[in-house]
Amino acid sequence: MIRVLRLATFAIALAFPLACAADFRATRDPATVLYDAPSTRAKPMFVYGRDVPVEVLVVVEGWTKVRDESGTIGWIASKSLSDKRMVEVRSPGADVRAAPDDAAPLVFRADKDLLLELAEPATSPAAGSAPGWVKLRHRDGATGYVRLSQVFGF
Repeated sequence: MIRVLRLATFAIALAFPLACAADFRATRDPATVLYDAPSTRAKPMFVYGRDVPVEVLVVVEGWTKVRDESGTIGWIASKSLSDKRMVEVRSPGADVRAAPDDAAPLVFRADKDLLLELAEPATSPAAGSAPGWVKLRHRDGATGYVRLSQVFGF
């Protein structure tokens, strides 16, 4: 019986990081309203532009409770969110490199608050790549790698 409990505890410990992985979406509309409650009659708190990444906290009956890069929490109509993956560059900015390595050539410097599209999933040690990097695409087509710690939305 104790062995079964240990195995169950081990299985839960392995699954916990997957269950805790953050879910991010991007705003779909050019003017996406953040409300203080899940209703269009609630108080509007903020208006986001298109493609702004937000972290999904809860989904309830056509509404999604989200957190933005600044930590503000509110509700957005679920239909106003897309599955498109965008990230926002954190302060003070990020060096976008040709490869997932600090010594790789600089492709471009991304200023704070710049929105970049996720080009492919983050690298993982199991895939043989350097951990902690993500490949992004600028709207002008330039692509490169940036450290996860330098962006919000992943």
